[in-house]
Amino acid sequence: MAQHFLLSAASRTLSLRAIYKAGEDAAYKVFCEMRWPKTDGEAICPRCGCFETYKITTRRKFKCKACAHQFSVTSGTIFASRKMDFVDLLAAICIIVNASKGVSMVQLSRDLDCQYKTAFVLSHKLREAMTQEIQTGVALEGHVEIDGAYFGGHVRPENAKADRKDRRLKENQTGKRRVVIVMREREGRTLPTVTMTEGEGVALAQEIVSRTATMSADEASHWDALHAGWNVDRVNHSEIYSDHGKHTNMAESYFSRLRRMVDGQHHHVSPQYLHQYANHAAWLEDNRRTDNGTLTHIMVSNAMGAPVSRNWKGYWQRAA
Repeated sequence: MAQHFLLSAASRTLSLRAIYKAGEDAAYKVFCEMRWPKTDGEAICPRCGCFETYKITTRRKFKCKACAHQFSVTSGTIFASRKMDFVDLLAAICIIVNASKGVSMVQLSRDLDCQYKTAFVLSHKLREAMTQEIQTGVALEGHVEIDGAYFGGHVRPENAKADRKDRRLKENQTGKRRVVIVMREREGRTLPTVTMTEGEGVALAQEIVSRTATMSADEASHWDALHAGWNVDRVNHSEIYSDHGKHTNMAESYFSRLRRMVDGQHHHVSPQYLHQYANHAAWLEDNRRTDNGTLTHIMVSNAMGAPVSRNWKGYWQRAA
Protein backbone atom coordinates (compact mmCIF):
# COMPACT_ATOMS: atom_id res chain seq x y z
CA MET A 1 0.00 0.00 0.00
CA ALA A 2 2.79 2.41 0.92
CA GLN A 3 4.65 1.53 -2.28
CA HIS A 4 1.51 2.21 -4.33
CA PHE A 5 1.10 5.61 -2.61
CA LEU A 6 4.71 6.56 -3.34
CA LEU A 7 4.37 5.55 -6.98
CA SER A 8 1.14 7.52 -7.40
CA ALA A 9 2.70 10.56 -5.69
CA ALA A 10 5.74 10.30 -7.96
CA SER A 11 3.54 10.05 -11.05
CA ARG A 12 1.57 13.12 -9.96
CA THR A 13 4.82 15.04 -9.48
CA LEU A 14 6.00 14.04 -12.93
CA SER A 15 2.69 15.06 -14.50
CA LEU A 16 2.81 18.45 -12.76
CA ARG A 17 6.35 18.97 -14.01
CA ALA A 18 5.25 18.04 -17.52
CA ILE A 19 2.33 20.49 -17.35
CA TYR A 20 4.61 23.25 -16.07
CA LYS A 21 7.21 22.54 -18.77
CA ALA A 22 4.51 22.61 -21.45
CA GLY A 23 3.27 25.93 -20.06
CA GLU A 24 6.80 27.34 -19.95
CA ASP A 25 7.42 26.30 -23.57
CA ALA A 26 4.14 27.86 -24.69
CA ALA A 27 4.87 31.10 -22.82
CA TYR A 28 8.38 31.24 -24.30
CA LYS A 29 6.89 30.84 -27.78
CA VAL A 30 4.53 33.76 -27.15
CA PHE A 31 7.43 36.01 -26.13
CA CYS A 32 9.41 35.00 -29.24
CA GLU A 33 6.45 35.74 -31.51
CA MET A 34 5.93 39.14 -29.91
CA ARG A 35 9.66 39.99 -30.07
CA TRP A 36 10.04 38.99 -33.72
CA PRO A 37 6.55 39.19 -35.29
CA LYS A 38 7.83 39.61 -38.87
CA THR A 39 9.56 36.20 -38.78
CA ASP A 40 6.89 34.35 -36.75
CA GLY A 41 9.17 34.07 -33.73
CA GLU A 42 12.40 33.22 -35.54
CA ALA A 43 15.29 35.09 -33.91
CA ILE A 44 16.87 38.19 -35.45
CA CYS A 45 20.23 39.39 -34.19
CA PRO A 46 19.72 42.69 -32.31
CA ARG A 47 23.29 43.78 -33.05
CA CYS A 48 23.63 43.29 -36.84
CA GLY A 49 20.08 42.38 -37.90
CA CYS A 50 21.07 38.99 -39.33
CA PHE A 51 18.24 36.46 -39.76
CA GLU A 52 20.50 33.39 -39.51
CA THR A 53 21.16 32.22 -35.96
CA TYR A 54 22.08 29.10 -34.02
CA LYS A 55 19.80 27.94 -31.21
CA ILE A 56 21.48 27.22 -27.88
CA THR A 57 18.62 25.11 -26.54
CA THR A 58 20.18 24.32 -23.17
CA ARG A 59 20.09 27.99 -22.16
CA ARG A 60 17.31 29.29 -24.43
CA LYS A 61 19.75 31.59 -26.22
CA PHE A 62 20.74 32.33 -29.79
CA LYS A 63 24.05 32.92 -31.51
CA CYS A 64 24.30 35.03 -34.64
CA LYS A 65 26.02 33.33 -37.58
CA ALA A 66 27.32 36.65 -38.89
CA CYS A 67 28.74 38.43 -35.82
CA ALA A 68 28.73 35.57 -33.27
CA HIS A 69 26.72 37.71 -30.83
CA GLN A 70 24.83 35.71 -28.21
CA PHE A 71 21.42 36.95 -27.10
CA SER A 72 18.09 35.81 -25.70
CA VAL A 73 14.49 36.76 -26.46
CA THR A 74 14.56 39.34 -23.64
CA SER A 75 17.96 40.88 -24.44
CA GLY A 76 17.69 44.65 -24.78
CA THR A 77 14.06 44.70 -23.61
CA ILE A 78 12.31 45.70 -20.41
CA PHE A 79 12.79 42.10 -19.20
CA ALA A 80 16.56 42.05 -19.72
CA SER A 81 18.42 40.07 -17.03
CA ARG A 82 15.13 38.52 -15.95
CA LYS A 83 15.09 35.98 -13.14
CA MET A 84 11.50 34.74 -13.42
CA ASP A 85 10.24 32.01 -15.71
CA PHE A 86 8.36 33.04 -18.83
CA VAL A 87 5.16 31.44 -17.57
CA ASP A 88 5.36 33.61 -14.43
CA LEU A 89 6.01 36.76 -16.47
CA LEU A 90 3.01 35.95 -18.65
CA ALA A 91 0.90 35.26 -15.56
CA ALA A 92 1.90 38.64 -14.10
CA ILE A 93 0.87 40.38 -17.32
CA CYS A 94 -2.49 38.56 -17.36
CA ILE A 95 -3.17 39.53 -13.74
CA ILE A 96 -2.25 43.19 -14.26
CA VAL A 97 -4.27 43.70 -17.46
CA ASN A 98 -7.25 41.92 -15.88
CA ALA A 99 -7.30 44.26 -12.87
CA SER A 100 -9.41 47.18 -14.09
CA LYS A 101 -8.36 49.36 -11.16
CA GLY A 102 -4.90 47.96 -10.49
CA VAL A 103 -3.68 45.21 -8.21
CA SER A 104 -1.75 45.57 -4.96
CA MET A 105 1.83 44.36 -4.88
CA VAL A 106 1.12 42.16 -1.86
CA GLN A 107 -1.60 40.36 -3.80
CA LEU A 108 0.57 40.07 -6.92
CA SER A 109 3.48 38.66 -4.89
CA ARG A 110 1.15 36.03 -3.42
CA ASP A 111 -0.29 35.13 -6.82
CA LEU A 112 3.17 34.73 -8.35
CA ASP A 113 4.71 33.20 -5.19
CA CYS A 114 7.56 35.72 -5.20
CA GLN A 115 8.89 38.45 -2.93
CA TYR A 116 7.10 41.77 -2.55
CA LYS A 117 10.05 43.71 -3.97
CA THR A 118 10.13 41.43 -7.04
CA ALA A 119 6.44 42.08 -7.73
CA PHE A 120 6.93 45.81 -7.10
CA VAL A 121 9.78 46.18 -9.62
CA LEU A 122 8.12 43.89 -12.19
CA SER A 123 4.88 45.88 -12.14
CA HIS A 124 6.75 49.16 -12.57
CA LYS A 125 8.62 47.70 -15.54
CA LEU A 126 5.28 46.79 -17.09
CA ARG A 127 4.00 50.32 -16.44
CA GLU A 128 7.02 51.65 -18.33
CA ALA A 129 6.11 49.34 -21.20
CA MET A 130 2.52 50.65 -21.15
CA THR A 131 3.76 54.17 -21.87
CA GLN A 132 5.09 52.96 -25.24
CA GLU A 133 1.54 53.46 -26.54
CA ILE A 134 1.25 57.04 -25.28
CA GLN A 135 2.19 59.26 -28.23
CA THR A 136 3.50 62.32 -26.41
CA GLY A 137 4.79 63.90 -29.62
CA VAL A 138 1.39 63.85 -31.37
CA ALA A 139 -0.96 66.76 -30.64
CA LEU A 140 -4.41 66.09 -29.21
CA GLU A 141 -7.19 66.76 -31.73
CA GLY A 142 -10.98 67.05 -31.75
CA HIS A 143 -12.60 67.97 -28.46
CA VAL A 144 -10.27 67.83 -25.47
CA GLU A 145 -11.28 67.85 -21.81
CA ILE A 146 -8.79 69.16 -19.24
CA ASP A 147 -8.93 68.85 -15.47
CA GLY A 148 -6.69 68.34 -12.43
CA ALA A 149 -6.87 66.38 -9.19
CA TYR A 150 -4.69 66.29 -6.07
CA PHE A 151 -3.05 63.10 -4.82
CA GLY A 152 -0.90 62.20 -1.82
CA GLY A 153 0.47 64.42 0.92
CA HIS A 154 -2.06 63.25 3.51
CA VAL A 155 -1.38 64.49 7.05
CA ARG A 156 -2.92 62.34 9.75
CA PRO A 157 -4.85 64.42 12.30
CA GLU A 158 -3.86 64.33 15.94
CA ASN A 159 -5.86 62.15 18.30
CA ALA A 160 -6.94 64.92 20.68
CA LYS A 161 -8.97 67.78 19.23
CA ALA A 162 -6.89 70.35 21.15
CA ASP A 163 -3.71 69.16 19.38
CA ARG A 164 -5.13 69.27 15.85
CA LYS A 165 -3.84 71.81 13.32
CA ASP A 166 -5.32 73.33 10.22
CA ARG A 167 -4.08 70.93 7.54
CA ARG A 168 -5.06 73.39 4.80
CA LEU A 169 -2.15 75.66 5.73
CA LYS A 170 1.12 75.10 3.89
CA GLU A 171 3.23 74.91 7.06
CA ASN A 172 1.12 71.96 8.25
CA GLN A 173 1.46 69.95 5.03
CA THR A 174 4.05 67.32 4.08
CA GLY A 175 5.13 68.83 0.75
CA LYS A 176 4.41 65.53 -1.02
CA ARG A 177 1.04 66.57 -2.44
CA ARG A 178 0.97 66.51 -6.25
CA VAL A 179 -1.50 67.35 -9.01
CA VAL A 180 -2.34 64.98 -11.84
CA ILE A 181 -3.47 67.02 -14.84
CA VAL A 182 -5.22 65.05 -17.55
CA MET A 183 -6.01 66.10 -21.11
CA ARG A 184 -8.35 63.64 -22.76
CA GLU A 185 -9.79 63.47 -26.24
CA ARG A 186 -13.41 62.42 -26.36
CA GLU A 187 -13.29 58.90 -27.84
CA GLY A 188 -9.50 59.27 -28.09
CA ARG A 189 -6.25 59.36 -26.15
CA THR A 190 -5.62 60.20 -22.50
CA LEU A 191 -2.46 62.13 -21.57
CA PRO A 192 -1.77 62.61 -17.82
CA THR A 193 1.01 64.76 -16.33
CA VAL A 194 2.12 65.16 -12.71
CA THR A 195 2.76 68.75 -11.57
CA MET A 196 2.96 70.81 -8.39
CA THR A 197 -0.03 73.10 -9.13
CA GLU A 198 -3.14 72.79 -11.29
CA GLY A 199 -2.44 76.10 -13.00
CA GLU A 200 0.53 74.53 -14.81
CA GLY A 201 -2.00 72.77 -17.01
CA VAL A 202 -2.39 75.86 -19.20
CA ALA A 203 1.24 75.75 -20.31
CA LEU A 204 0.97 72.01 -20.89
CA ALA A 205 -2.12 72.50 -23.06
CA GLN A 206 -0.25 75.03 -25.18
CA GLU A 207 2.36 72.35 -25.93
CA ILE A 208 0.10 69.33 -26.41
CA VAL A 209 -3.34 70.45 -27.68
CA SER A 210 -3.78 71.38 -31.35
CA ARG A 211 -4.93 74.95 -32.04
CA THR A 212 -7.74 73.56 -34.22
CA ALA A 213 -9.19 71.61 -31.28
CA THR A 214 -11.95 72.70 -28.92
CA MET A 215 -11.75 72.24 -25.16
CA SER A 216 -13.84 71.75 -22.02
CA ALA A 217 -12.87 72.82 -18.50
CA ASP A 218 -14.50 73.47 -15.14
CA GLU A 219 -15.05 76.84 -13.43
CA ALA A 220 -11.58 77.12 -11.82
CA SER A 221 -10.10 80.56 -12.55
CA HIS A 222 -6.72 79.26 -13.75
CA TRP A 223 -8.45 77.79 -16.83
CA ASP A 224 -9.50 81.31 -17.93
CA ALA A 225 -6.20 81.63 -19.82
CA LEU A 226 -7.30 78.81 -22.15
CA HIS A 227 -9.75 81.16 -23.87
CA ALA A 228 -6.80 83.02 -25.43
CA GLY A 229 -5.97 80.00 -27.61
CA TRP A 230 -9.08 77.83 -27.95
CA ASN A 231 -12.85 77.81 -28.01
CA VAL A 232 -13.48 76.53 -24.46
CA ASP A 233 -16.72 75.20 -22.97
CA ARG A 234 -16.93 75.91 -19.21
CA VAL A 235 -19.13 74.10 -16.72
CA ASN A 236 -19.66 75.24 -13.14
CA HIS A 237 -19.66 72.07 -11.03
CA SER A 238 -21.09 73.89 -8.02
CA GLU A 239 -24.32 74.30 -10.04
CA ILE A 240 -24.36 71.51 -12.65
CA TYR A 241 -22.18 68.64 -13.84
CA SER A 242 -23.34 68.51 -17.45
CA ASP A 243 -24.92 71.41 -19.30
CA HIS A 244 -26.24 70.30 -22.72
CA GLY A 245 -22.99 68.65 -23.81
CA LYS A 246 -20.69 70.94 -21.81
CA HIS A 247 -18.94 68.67 -19.31
CA THR A 248 -15.64 67.13 -18.23
CA ASN A 249 -17.07 63.68 -17.58
CA MET A 250 -14.33 61.85 -19.51
CA ALA A 251 -11.62 63.48 -17.40
CA GLU A 252 -13.61 62.73 -14.24
CA SER A 253 -13.94 59.11 -15.34
CA TYR A 254 -10.16 58.88 -15.55
CA PHE A 255 -9.73 60.39 -12.08
CA SER A 256 -12.34 58.00 -10.69
CA ARG A 257 -10.28 55.03 -11.88
CA LEU A 258 -6.99 56.53 -10.68
CA ARG A 259 -8.38 57.33 -7.21
CA ARG A 260 -9.70 53.81 -6.78
CA MET A 261 -6.34 52.48 -7.90
CA VAL A 262 -4.38 54.66 -5.46
CA ASP A 263 -6.75 54.59 -2.46
CA GLY A 264 -8.34 51.17 -2.89
CA GLN A 265 -5.41 49.03 -4.04
CA HIS A 266 -2.09 50.70 -3.24
CA HIS A 267 -3.23 52.87 -0.28
CA HIS A 268 -0.12 55.04 -0.68
CA VAL A 269 1.81 56.20 -3.74
CA SER A 270 5.12 58.02 -3.54
CA PRO A 271 5.27 61.30 -5.51
CA GLN A 272 8.30 60.04 -7.46
CA TYR A 273 6.25 57.12 -8.85
CA LEU A 274 2.86 58.82 -9.19
CA HIS A 275 3.42 59.45 -12.92
CA GLN A 276 3.67 55.70 -13.56
CA TYR A 277 0.39 54.98 -11.80
CA ALA A 278 -1.20 57.87 -13.71
CA ASN A 279 0.00 56.39 -17.01
CA HIS A 280 -1.26 52.97 -15.93
CA ALA A 281 -4.75 54.36 -15.32
CA ALA A 282 -4.63 56.18 -18.68
CA TRP A 283 -3.71 52.93 -20.45
CA LEU A 284 -6.59 51.14 -18.77
CA GLU A 285 -9.00 53.93 -19.73
CA ASP A 286 -7.90 53.96 -23.36
CA ASN A 287 -8.20 50.16 -23.60
CA ARG A 288 -11.30 49.75 -21.45
CA ARG A 289 -13.31 48.13 -24.27
CA THR A 290 -10.57 45.68 -25.31
CA ASP A 291 -10.80 42.02 -24.23
CA ASN A 292 -8.22 40.51 -21.88
CA GLY A 293 -6.64 38.23 -24.48
CA THR A 294 -5.90 41.14 -26.80
CA LEU A 295 -4.67 43.27 -23.90
CA THR A 296 -2.25 40.52 -22.87
CA HIS A 297 -0.79 40.32 -26.38
CA ILE A 298 -0.53 44.12 -26.52
CA MET A 299 1.25 44.17 -23.18
CA VAL A 300 3.72 41.43 -24.17
CA SER A 301 4.39 43.21 -27.46
CA ASN A 302 4.98 46.51 -25.63
CA ALA A 303 7.35 44.79 -23.19
CA MET A 304 9.31 43.23 -26.04
CA GLY A 305 9.56 46.60 -27.77
CA ALA A 306 10.50 48.62 -24.68
CA PRO A 307 14.22 49.23 -24.04
CA VAL A 308 16.09 48.23 -20.89
CA SER A 309 14.74 50.19 -17.94
CA ARG A 310 17.13 52.72 -16.44
CA ASN A 311 15.01 53.21 -13.33
CA TRP A 312 14.26 49.56 -12.58
CA LYS A 313 17.37 47.64 -13.44
CA GLY A 314 17.66 45.82 -10.09
CA TYR A 315 15.29 43.87 -7.90
CA TRP A 316 15.83 46.14 -4.91
CA GLN A 317 15.89 49.90 -4.59
CA ARG A 318 16.31 51.60 -1.23
CA ALA A 319 14.55 54.71 -2.54
CA ALA A 320 11.40 52.72 -3.24
